[in-house]
Amino acid sequence: MSIFIIAEIGINHNGDLDIAKKLIDVAKIAGVDAVKFQKRTIDLVYTKELLDSPRESPWGTTQRAQKEGLEFGLNEYKEIDAYCKRKKIEWFASAWDIESQRFSQQFDLRFNKIASAMIVFEDLLKEVASEKRHTFISTGMASIKDIDRAVEIFRNADCPFELMHCVSTYPMDDEDANLNCIMTLRDRYQCGVGYSGHEVGLAVSYAAAAMGITSLERHITLDRAMYGSDQAASVEVGGFIALVGAVRKIEKAMGDGVIGIHEKEVPIARKLRAHIPWGSSG
Repeated sequence: MSIFIIAEIGINHNGDLDIAKKLIDVAKIAGVDAVKFQKRTIDLVYTKELLDSPRESPWGTTQRAQKEGLEFGLNEYKEIDAYCKRKKIEWFASAWDIESQRFSQQFDLRFNKIASAMIVFEDLLKEVASEKRHTFISTGMASIKDIDRAVEIFRNADCPFELMHCVSTYPMDDEDANLNCIMTLRDRYQCGVGYSGHEVGLAVSYAAAAMGITSLERHITLDRAMYGSDQAASVEVGGFIALVGAVRKIEKAMGDGVIGIHEKEVPIARKLRAHIPWGSSG
């Protein structure tokens, strides 16, 4: 099975539908399987005290202005839905509250995503699992107990899922990747395991691809210097195209693990071993 590659647009569109469409275009050119957004109901996710607190941004001087400036509503998502259908690319969103998850239900989406921050939000997990859509569950900031409970909820609901090993630092230092957790998760839960990366560069993602992951998610951006908390941990256009191309090569290169003489080696073996008497061994 081919690795399912997700371009995480998240909030890197900066509230601009034209930027969102450009990122969808890049993802399509790169050959990803889907793009993903993030959806929040601002007054449910954040306290009034935080929203009223100061923060300088392109949209104003408060946290509320910044967070509302980054949030797409129904009209924008209708356009995103239509645009992705025209481009023949899947899209979905990670909800940060139950209302946002129900918002997504009005679209005919094939996938759901549990963000690392939300893996401990049991009511949201139950809402998502009730839809029975294939769900990617990120495990950043989660204990074994947290992951056990999430897996239990999805299995009790008979909802297909896979876990995604994740370290929730932005950007993540390479030495913190702990990619061997991919095997630990696979062995413990006997399910597909992907990788959601926030590192600078591509090498760690390539290593994950060689470990038999079922999915790969990386943030995508037009420019890492753009405004936004996720931009520095994102991959720019050229890098994303290189990432997808390399991952597809890695998939082909892994092979089936069966040892034997490859048919393409036979004429070379005859030539290079021509001086060896028949019947020789060793």
